[in-house]
Amino acid sequence: MIEFLKQPLHWSIAGIIIGLTVPALLLVGNKRFGISSALKHLCAICIPNKIPYFQYDWKEQKWLFVFVFGIMSGAFIAEMVIPNPNDMIIADATLQFLAKYNITPGKELIPLSIFSFEKILTLGGFIFMVVGGFLVGFGTRYAEGCTSGHSIYGLATLQWPSLVATICFMIGGILTTNFLLPHLLKLI
Repeated sequence: MIEFLKQPLHWSIAGIIIGLTVPALLLVGNKRFGISSALKHLCAICIPNKIPYFQYDWKEQKWLFVFVFGIMSGAFIAEMVIPNPNDMIIADATLQFLAKYNITPGKELIPLSIFSFEKILTLGGFIFMVVGGFLVGFGTRYAEGCTSGHSIYGLATLQWPSLVATICFMIGGILTTNFLLPHLLKLI
């Protein structure tokens, strides 16, 4: 069984599982799917009745903490208990792009030459991890959801704001990758 788990599964299997999560959550108890709202609930626990935005009954959403813990546990098990013995398979065009910036992907899901504790002390690392993290966190609250909430749950339930948010996510990602990323990689 462990040998089976060490083999990479086809990407469509994960897509099917994610796709089935939405109807399963709706059938189980009309639950909304979205990960970034777990942070909002955590803040509501830590600073109760201090800020009006966090004054709501977060206990109705405590199932989401179990869901997020499961995601984190699964990621930990996948990386630490059953590590990938093979290098990541990346398109040749992407490898050529990364090679221009001395980035050589390996077995890790993210290139450690960009995302590591040592790099956070560089200007580029600070921008990638701290400024980027802040912008992602701010953006998910401003958009009232993240890519999982809007692009998976929202589109599956035919919500117009989720379509607009998903289009904006895609435009932002394309612009950042093609125009901003090459300049940021020079700072690493």
